[in-house]
Amino acid sequence: MGGLQQMQVQNDTGRVDRIGSGLLLAFFLIVFGLAWFIFALFIFATDWVVRSFGEVSGSNPLFIVAVYAPAIAALLLVGLKTGAGGLGRFLSRLFLWRASLWWYAFLLLGFPAIFFLGAIIKGDPLGAPLFTERFSDLIPLIAFMMVLGPVEEIGWRGFALPILQRRLMPFWAGLILGIIWAVWHLPAFLLSGTPQAAWNFMPFFAGSVACSVILTALFNDARGSILLAMLFHFQMNNPLWPDAQPYDMYVFVVAAAIIVWLNRRTLFTRTNAVTAVVPMPHSAGSGQ
Repeated sequence: MGGLQQMQVQNDTGRVDRIGSGLLLAFFLIVFGLAWFIFALFIFATDWVVRSFGEVSGSNPLFIVAVYAPAIAALLLVGLKTGAGGLGRFLSRLFLWRASLWWYAFLLLGFPAIFFLGAIIKGDPLGAPLFTERFSDLIPLIAFMMVLGPVEEIGWRGFALPILQRRLMPFWAGLILGIIWAVWHLPAFLLSGTPQAAWNFMPFFAGSVACSVILTALFNDARGSILLAMLFHFQMNNPLWPDAQPYDMYVFVVAAAIIVWLNRRTLFTRTNAVTAVVPMPHSAGSGQ
């Protein structure tokens, strides 16, 4: 895929992206190196971590840095290669919001339907925090989850997916990125104090790959919107929904199969695939 040198890559709309495809390897090295180093500290230097940063949990500052690793890597590489102007244009994709109404229906209604269907299969549809907790008590958790996991998408879909789509059809790009995304979470399954500690990895793996493929179809329909990718990620972690593991993951696999079939014309061709990481100046913030 080339070295780390700056390259010019032509995307599907004729615009030029100056982020070289070779930077993808650097991105993954930073993402895994930073996050897995922190997880290694949690595992092998637990006492020091607890003394210095508090108990191991999703709100531990080091855990948050690990979760932010994809965003840190993307911002670092884009900033180094394109400067402040390019970084600003990259972040302008946070303001792209246009997508088909079908996708908004999926984001707002499809997610709760999937999680509650999983909960019904599990036998506990009324165990969701939406029914068991006061909404006022859930507001701080909702706010926290809006700025935790969704920030990952600055890197995963904001940086990595467009580069993968330069060489691969969207379905395969989403599938491969989903595998990498799921494996990146693996250390969290080894730590007590994280939600993943109570889950089985293989259903999570299957569900993550399925979600990545679904999100790829949404991402291209929304012309590379990081905003909608973040909303998708938030809905995956929305504290209002029930913990229906592993059954919700199986429902996501079924949903992915249906969505792939419905979007087969765009998922199996690169014609409408978004391949630019940094929009050109005339397109930044246009909402297109």
